[in-house]
Amino acid sequence: MINELNNLLHGIEPLEIKGPVGVTVNKICFDSRQAGAGDLFVAVRGTATDGHHFIEKAESLGAAVVLCEDFPEELKEEVTYIQVSDSAIALGILASNYYDHPSSKLKLVGITGTNGKTTVATLLYKLFEELGYKTGLISTVENHIHTVIVPSTHTTPDPIVLNSLLNDMVEAGCDYCFMEVSSHAIVQSRIEGLKFTGGVFTNLTHDHLDFHKTFDSYLKAKKSFFDGLGRTAFALVNADDKNGSVMVQNTGAYKKTYALRNMSDFKAKMIENELTGLLLDIDGQEVWFKLTGSFNAYNLLAVFATSMLLEQDRQKVLTVLSRLTGAEGRFDYMRAPNGIIGIVDYAHTPDAVQNVLSTIHDIRKGTEQVITVIGCGGDRDKTKRPVMAQVACDWSDKVIITSDNPRSEDPFAIIRDMEAGISPENKRKALTIADRKEAISTACHLARPGDIILVAGKGHEKYQEIKGVKHSFDDKKVLMEQLNQVS
Repeated sequence: MINELNNLLHGIEPLEIKGPVGVTVNKICFDSRQAGAGDLFVAVRGTATDGHHFIEKAESLGAAVVLCEDFPEELKEEVTYIQVSDSAIALGILASNYYDHPSSKLKLVGITGTNGKTTVATLLYKLFEELGYKTGLISTVENHIHTVIVPSTHTTPDPIVLNSLLNDMVEAGCDYCFMEVSSHAIVQSRIEGLKFTGGVFTNLTHDHLDFHKTFDSYLKAKKSFFDGLGRTAFALVNADDKNGSVMVQNTGAYKKTYALRNMSDFKAKMIENELTGLLLDIDGQEVWFKLTGSFNAYNLLAVFATSMLLEQDRQKVLTVLSRLTGAEGRFDYMRAPNGIIGIVDYAHTPDAVQNVLSTIHDIRKGTEQVITVIGCGGDRDKTKRPVMAQVACDWSDKVIITSDNPRSEDPFAIIRDMEAGISPENKRKALTIADRKEAISTACHLARPGDIILVAGKGHEKYQEIKGVKHSFDDKKVLMEQLNQVS
């Protein structure tokens, strides 16, 4: 660890410093409750709270250094105060300095986009482990330090946790780390100070407008990740997504593309698409993969292209990749004894729901029904709710509108928002059951042998958050139990 304040400030341009800088810092924190003797407290302006309001609390717990955008009215003699223009950016740089730049000691690849981040990152982690490398993973589902699993609380952790994880990976001897990069993390400067070997763009569709307000702001957030890549890094983008070229307009990195439809550096063609997997012509070679759907054809191609840019052996990569399964909660399917098929998927955007349902449509054999159980999360982008319901109805024979994670919102208010998007001709397909377990049970009782039930929205999550309280709930477990009861 780097503890000397002078060294911790490397790369930061303070507006003003009051107090000595030749002091030793114990640790860095931005939550005043975690402050202790000799610590450096960073006052960050968040979306819900302003860390400047908690400077006095941090000082009372022993903080020796305060970094902030505005000095407090009362300055304590025993505390060093550092004023900066943006404390969130400074926090990222401080965290990287404190852990002695762990991202520069391994090859860090960031994956961003609306859909596919988790699958691409997870497949890359599994692939490189199988290729014999010690590898790290930072993802929505879980984090890995080689073979050690670390629970995940955010898609992209805060800068201190992030650099601590990367440091642990370096100490464990990891050669690579594959990391999901969320738009929230980019805007909130959580990745500031990191050195990326490469960046991957999957796609951009309707999501997170509760946070970004406009699609243009959402796009610019993603683009800024590529703007920040160094000249020795690669920028790999999906050429079939119209936003792919926008992402790399101003990047200094060397640009590469992948696609199924358009001209690109890395190309694939879907030959067969079945419930048990995909047959792809990938880079001129036919390979059978265990993942299903055109969206996974893109994910697999992105993984292949990334591994080629990281100078791996082509044949070894295709051989290993053909054996791998995807991330938990992504098109997880099960078959009941009576032939009913259940699928659990994390799809929680209109585009992701359509991707999964169009895949089901492509692989269904004939007259079997598709029954979709779907909800929308509370305290999140409200504009996508009616669209999600409409997409589900357009692509399903029956739809059960239910609760997802209502969080602090009234579940029935969320359901009403969804119902507003259902067209008159689709209303006969839809019913509402607010209780998620009851909704899944009803779907199983409505299904006949051979029918397909999709439970969408929560995927890998093992809880349901209602009025701020997390209750144990696992879509896959509940679906399996209910399918077994009706078999």
